[in-house]
Amino acid sequence: MGHARTLSISLTGLEGTLVEVEADVSAGLPAFSLVGLPDPSMLQARDRVRAAAARSGLRLAPRRITVNMTPAWRPKHGSGFDLAIAVAILDAQGELPAHVPGDTVLLGELGLDGRVRPIPGVLPALLAARSLGITRAIVPEQNLQEARLVHGLEVDAAADLTGLLHRFGADVPPSPVRQALDLAPGAPDPAQSEVERRGDFADVIGQAQARRAAEVAAAGGHHLLLTGPPGAGKTMIASRIPGILPPLDVHDSLTVAAIHSLAGGVDARAGLPRTAPFESPHHTATTAAMVGGGTGTARPGAISRAHAGVLFLDEAPEFPARVLEALREPLETGDITLHRARTVTRYPARFQLVLAANPCPCGNGSGKGESCTCTPMQKRRYSARLSGPVLDRVDIRVRVGPVDIHRAEDGDTSDTIAERVRIARERQQDRYEGLPWSTNSHLPGPELRRAYAPAASDLRLLDHAVAQGRLTLRGHDRVLRLAWTLADLDGSPRPGAEHIGLALTLREGDLR
Repeated sequence: MGHARTLSISLTGLEGTLVEVEADVSAGLPAFSLVGLPDPSMLQARDRVRAAAARSGLRLAPRRITVNMTPAWRPKHGSGFDLAIAVAILDAQGELPAHVPGDTVLLGELGLDGRVRPIPGVLPALLAARSLGITRAIVPEQNLQEARLVHGLEVDAAADLTGLLHRFGADVPPSPVRQALDLAPGAPDPAQSEVERRGDFADVIGQAQARRAAEVAAAGGHHLLLTGPPGAGKTMIASRIPGILPPLDVHDSLTVAAIHSLAGGVDARAGLPRTAPFESPHHTATTAAMVGGGTGTARPGAISRAHAGVLFLDEAPEFPARVLEALREPLETGDITLHRARTVTRYPARFQLVLAANPCPCGNGSGKGESCTCTPMQKRRYSARLSGPVLDRVDIRVRVGPVDIHRAEDGDTSDTIAERVRIARERQQDRYEGLPWSTNSHLPGPELRRAYAPAASDLRLLDHAVAQGRLTLRGHDRVLRLAWTLADLDGSPRPGAEHIGLALTLREGDLR
């Protein structure tokens, strides 16, 4: 009987902490104590580990077993520590001739039959482990593809506890041969499959102004509001925006994959995601579903799953006011911080917001038509559901009217638009090379008014709008950012009066 240790990873959001799992087996009445601020799911590990060890041919000794999770002051959550706990205890009992290397982390949940079951969050856990100097990892077999997305780590898979113990020299029968995972190359291109699933901009009939607004929004990462009657094409346009956005870079791709790993929705067989994510929560979504939350460790919400992509709120005025107001801070900061009694969890949330709204509750009113049955008071109440502070953060507001199918002209394909967006994004990246931002929408206000300010003569129209109270100072900066994007699409070195005037027009197409 003695003492042994293994390593695992504790996650708080995407941030990982190296956890030392210490096991002490000593004389005394049989007991199994788990200390170090475990949550209820971790306390259940005692029963899972005891049953899995027995099924693997090595029973836990009828002694006093104490397992400590260091650092003991940090709360531990989830069942991913099962494997590290089981190996540490059996090593402390003297069952493993070869100790687990000190640079190896173990992740996995144990079934009662000894199988090692998959867990969420393997990707962010291994990214954290790599940054902490860990060089090897053992993960569940079903998480192996996901784990191999992390370069610089030697990753092994464990199908069951018996096979893992056999590797460390334990006197147990080898586990039965399991079917190998399909690691063959040739997985479908995720970017191609996503574009095919969401459709092409060529499918949109008419709506030249709205299609142009979507292109400008994609080129600069601007937020967009589409207002119009049902069936005019608002949802079609919004759902096709990810298809014209540039592919994700390596950093964003890893971050997106890590978020979806925590949410349990990463498809590692297709490799790292290259297409911008698209999230479209239903208007009955709660605040926690939107920004993240839950008991114990806060899980990522829709705004984090849309990181580096598009968050589309269809029927935006139907969303609860608290949900819409909760978007205000993430729209400014690009992240969300969730406070709980024992932990503070931060998730990235740099998304492009696209809103769609009807002109009135019945959907048929445009301020005139005879088919509208809404009273002026009903219209005002409906439009007021999108508050001023929320609308002030939306750069482009476009009305999407009915389409005359016989006069509608064919529009460009997504590939053609994506090429123009790519060129505009490259101009921005070259201009902001070495700076903390890479798109016009993230250009800080002070820099916008100094190093990147247009000529004073070109600002007269914008200054007049501020003086009249039509624009806030935040709106002033957002119009300038939008003007820079229009200049990039035109290939101009700097926005002129025509770009600022068009940007102001795009911004003032208000729901009200």
